[in-house]
Amino acid sequence: MRLFSLCLFGASLLPAQTIPTFAGTFTTGSQTFTYTMAGRKPESGGTTTIPTVVVPVTVSFTARGRMVAETAVRRLVHSPVFEAFGFANGSTQYGDALQRAQFSQTATGDWHTLLGKPKVARPMRIEIPAANGYLLHSRRTHKSLAVVDLDFLQKEIFAHLPEGAAADQLLIFVTRNVGFYSLGDATVCCSVGTHGSNAGRAFVIGSYFDKGVMPRFEDIQGITQQLGEWLNDPLHGVQASEVPRWLKPPANLSCGGKGESSSYLLEQPADFIPGANAAEVSLHGRRYHLENMALLPWFAQTQNAVYSFPDAKALPAAAQPCATGRAYAPPTATPLPRPAGLSRHMLIGYWEGYSSVRSPVPLRDVSPQWDIVIATFATPVKGSTALLHFSPPAALGEEQFKGDVKYLQSHGRKVLISLGGGGQVVTINTPQDLHDFVSSVSEIVEKYGFDGVDLDIETPSLLINPGDTDFRHPTTPSIVNLITAMRQMREHFGPAFMIGEVPEAAQAQSGMQVYGGQFGSFLPVIYGTRDILSFVDAQDYNTPPLEGLDGHYYFPGNADYHVAMSEMLVHGFPIAGNRKDVFPPLPPEKVAIGLPATPSSARNYTEIPAIEDALRYLTEGKSYPGAAYRLRRKEAYPRFLGAMFWAINEDRRNEYKMSNAIGSFLHELP
Repeated sequence: MRLFSLCLFGASLLPAQTIPTFAGTFTTGSQTFTYTMAGRKPESGGTTTIPTVVVPVTVSFTARGRMVAETAVRRLVHSPVFEAFGFANGSTQYGDALQRAQFSQTATGDWHTLLGKPKVARPMRIEIPAANGYLLHSRRTHKSLAVVDLDFLQKEIFAHLPEGAAADQLLIFVTRNVGFYSLGDATVCCSVGTHGSNAGRAFVIGSYFDKGVMPRFEDIQGITQQLGEWLNDPLHGVQASEVPRWLKPPANLSCGGKGESSSYLLEQPADFIPGANAAEVSLHGRRYHLENMALLPWFAQTQNAVYSFPDAKALPAAAQPCATGRAYAPPTATPLPRPAGLSRHMLIGYWEGYSSVRSPVPLRDVSPQWDIVIATFATPVKGSTALLHFSPPAALGEEQFKGDVKYLQSHGRKVLISLGGGGQVVTINTPQDLHDFVSSVSEIVEKYGFDGVDLDIETPSLLINPGDTDFRHPTTPSIVNLITAMRQMREHFGPAFMIGEVPEAAQAQSGMQVYGGQFGSFLPVIYGTRDILSFVDAQDYNTPPLEGLDGHYYFPGNADYHVAMSEMLVHGFPIAGNRKDVFPPLPPEKVAIGLPATPSSARNYTEIPAIEDALRYLTEGKSYPGAAYRLRRKEAYPRFLGAMFWAINEDRRNEYKMSNAIGSFLHELP
């Protein structure tokens, strides 16, 4: 049974501001949660009017153009955000109707939280350096989309606040056709804005999108998402409201977070349900799209309540709690046997072998479909970025693990050790770092009998220094030393030593748009090791949208994206749009697609039929219904290596669905 006992505290003020807020609690099961919302407590009645300033923000890219926001602002100020609209609970503004829907049982009839008549400030222009974003263009639709570092943009915005902005005002900064990435990492993409309190200033940053520019978002929807979240969590970034950890609907396979929006990208629960995240309305003869917001009863798991607004049907059931440390039942399905004989196409997978894993799957029990098994992770010891260590799960023990490595090798399979991994900083900056890296990794390889190494050196470990512009002759120490380390290890272990590289797409294919910082940072490593390289399996997940060779930009999670990104590597592409500076093609037999094995293992999951479509097109030239991307090479790439998945363990928990399907598919290809 879920209790939803609402308790409200009196009005308070945001730090160093005069915008009123109120706090409340609710109890779910035996745990009580506290939240803060903008306005005054519902049962007190009366109207709170929040002075509002709207600021058009133009983002400018020196080489490729700029995205101007003035037109978007004109449309916003005449939308239901500021003007009254006939919602189901009355004629009023979007934000006020949202709050009244949440507190329909406790609010008095005259309780309102309104935005004042907006004052439109002078446009603000922010220049985006190469390391902080890029601009995509589509030759097909003639539309453009900017992808920008949200932390950088927010910092620049608050360094150039409009003159006369008062502490009691809500500042709404509006961009146009801009998607954002978080944490300074383009793999944490893409959001439509942010909100909260910055040095005592209440603010919303939101992007307006022209039709067809950003999937799932159109016109003011992104702005209403962030405005609704600000009303529900005005202290975000300072003292965020907390709710029970919730699962992302409708599949309920991964956690959305412990806030009223998802972690990092600030998505609403309805954003994960196809076709459910927006309500379309018409005002003054113009269509607007409003974000379908999850209401407090949804998070509180209250039964028989209304869970979303404006569309009460968007979330038909209450949130499902996200359990931590859940146990996984052994699979009931059986992995398919691998056919006899060698195949030129391979299935590559990561085996989660952290030393802390409680119930690890022994390596010898990995499905026979996996041709190359990559154990995770060798990571830096405390206090170093270059001295690495690795221990197999304690439940297995070193001797069993070594025996399992030999067992797989005796059955014709390769076992590598992955270096780094997400969240780890592996950087080789000095000669001492180079010595530490080579010696420690070589010791790990020799101790456990690995066939080679996999470089999972992610952002921020590998960043191009300012002034380093030539991937053929890099000058950034961490890049130069990583290339040197691989050559030293290859010389030490001999030609049988395997080197796999798994760059994030932002570290590789993004180099066609921009070269600097994290963008294109793995390209000099690939180029500098091209003659000793075993394979590259660029990550087509946890990735931003990017342009293909056809001059159209693609979003991840579908066959078009995989085909477009893969062909860039086997065909070659210009660096930063300069057709005189081309990254040369890699042999197709050294390139694989990098994918998540389950929807819960990473963002941008692709369904099995779409993966098969992409692989069939790349290897046999057989296109698929609805394909937007066309291969540059009509005869395709028959020797294309195959596919990599994160992770083998996730696939096993999911009844071997991915390995049985894609492994069999690859091994049956000619």
